[in-house]
Amino acid sequence: MEDTPRTAKRREREKRTISQMVALYCAENHGSAERTERAHCGEAVCPACAHLDEYAALRTERCRKMDVKTSCEKCGNQCYKPEMRERIRTVMRYAGPRMLKKHPVAAIRHLLGK
Repeated sequence: MEDTPRTAKRREREKRTISQMVALYCAENHGSAERTERAHCGEAVCPACAHLDEYAALRTERCRKMDVKTSCEKCGNQCYKPEMRERIRTVMRYAGPRMLKKHPVAAIRHLLGK
């Protein structure tokens, strides 16, 4: 089933936002020499964070409830494997508050679930 234009736009925004969170986490927790890959948002990340970013983008692309959900945490359908869910939670706990400085519009939209 094809996304409506509104849902497609939201899906892309969600992928960009989570990618920005992964990149922010990586930039502040991993050395610059390690950051040899590119995240979905275009920022440099290490291979481990690139893998997490790719996984998150894939999960967002395949989300069946994108048109009605507010956040993955509140969704009844958990798409992430338990190990990856813990990794993304770690990233979000760290990057979430810092997103207000680096990417304020994306952070507020994410908080509002829009």
